[in-house]
Amino acid sequence: MTSCGCLVLEKVEDHGGEAAGRGRGRLAQGGGGGGGCGSCAGEWRSRSETMFPIYVMGSSRASSAAAARGIVDAAGDPIWEAVKSEAKSEAEKEPILSSFLYASVLSHDCLERALSFVLANRLEDPTLLATQLIDIFNDVMMNNKDIRRSIRLDAQAFKDRDPACAQYSWALLYLKGYHSVQSYRIAHVLWNQGRKVLALALQSRISEVFAVDIHPAARIGEGILLDHGTGLVIGETAIVGNWVSLMQGVTLGGTGKENGDRHPKIGQGALLGAGATILGNINVGEGAMIAAGSLVLKDVPPHSMAVGNPAKVVGYKDKEDPSLTMKHGSVVK
Repeated sequence: MTSCGCLVLEKVEDHGGEAAGRGRGRLAQGGGGGGGCGSCAGEWRSRSETMFPIYVMGSSRASSAAAARGIVDAAGDPIWEAVKSEAKSEAEKEPILSSFLYASVLSHDCLERALSFVLANRLEDPTLLATQLIDIFNDVMMNNKDIRRSIRLDAQAFKDRDPACAQYSWALLYLKGYHSVQSYRIAHVLWNQGRKVLALALQSRISEVFAVDIHPAARIGEGILLDHGTGLVIGETAIVGNWVSLMQGVTLGGTGKENGDRHPKIGQGALLGAGATILGNINVGEGAMIAAGSLVLKDVPPHSMAVGNPAKVVGYKDKEDPSLTMKHGSVVK
């Protein structure tokens, strides 16, 4: 570690031949998730970015996916280190929050246990106590590598794509979009374990507390941003790919009382604008953008932009996934 206390990274080559840094350093005391001192700024990407290169522009999708699979097995946990550092700093700035920050973050030894505590205290009710929920949530998250990876990729998505999320700890502590998608992930595991009544009870409570209604059987990828989240509805047989961004009021619904596979399939890298309604067993292609307020009733091609009621394709996006850029209006005719 250099005398300035900045994060030191070792530069290695990834399997795709592109340079990627995988840090063997540690986060500096008092530092955030991605910063160093002014003299070293820009010399290296932060460890969190190099651990999660999906969100670094110019990174190939293949190499990003390969890196993401190894996150849980990697040495160290840059996001958790950032969360703790941020919580310590905030406790010093706002002493009135020191007890809250200690209970929610600093008293725990990993991101999973901190998240269990936060979610349980948000979702408890008089008949389903926080202590009971903590035990359930810890059991699910500590024994499921997929969730452990996803909660970090989702946190990175919020930090990178939402300008209002200035710190990783803000997603963990304050953003109900993050809370609702992580609560869904726990309910999804319970549903697949055959504990469907408990999963449905959680779904009901998530809907009451966060105003987000995601059926526990729905399949949602990782690196997901639910921006604001209020009014979001995702039906039972919906599928949402990796790296998708969904704004408030989005509906992925059915068109009637039919049984079976009846909900939309959203390709990876898609961006769904505020109030977009997508109905039926239809496909929204990879990297597509659905404009705010649109009603989508038929398939949308990959990397296209659909607008209107009913929605029509008005052009095609460039190769950069709109979910990462969060550019709602740019289109190439």
